[in-house]
Amino acid sequence: MVCMGNICRSPTAHGVLEKLAADAGLARRVLVDSAGTHDYHVGAPPDHRAQQHAARRGYDLSAQRARHLTRRDFAEFDLVLVMDGANERAARALCPPAEAHKLRRLTDFCTRHAAREVPDPYYGGAAGFEQVLDLVEDACAGLLAALDG
Repeated sequence: MVCMGNICRSPTAHGVLEKLAADAGLARRVLVDSAGTHDYHVGAPPDHRAQQHAARRGYDLSAQRARHLTRRDFAEFDLVLVMDGANERAARALCPPAEAHKLRRLTDFCTRHAAREVPDPYYGGAAGFEQVLDLVEDACAGLLAALDG
């Protein structure tokens, strides 16, 4: 999971997918991590608002720490899922050509929402964090269904 600073959207998606995979008995098959395209917050925990909103829905983000996306991520993971177009462009610039097929938008897996991007809630209010959770839950459920199929 990749967003800009790795403190809001990608940790939320990381926490949601990890829990949904565990609940589905897929924890051994689905390895989840998150990173940022910028190194603004490396080592920092997720934004306290992201943690609070996620916790209300049963997701624990507290153990996560921000890190920077690297070329190695494209070799280690089967999918590198970005939150928006800016993240996609930054990730694509870092991605080795042979791994380009692994780069997708998380919203490609949405089944109930038509959003193309997961909006950045960092400068917004509570509604933005809830919108992120709605989109991420939908996309992660869709991703697990696609993997199961």
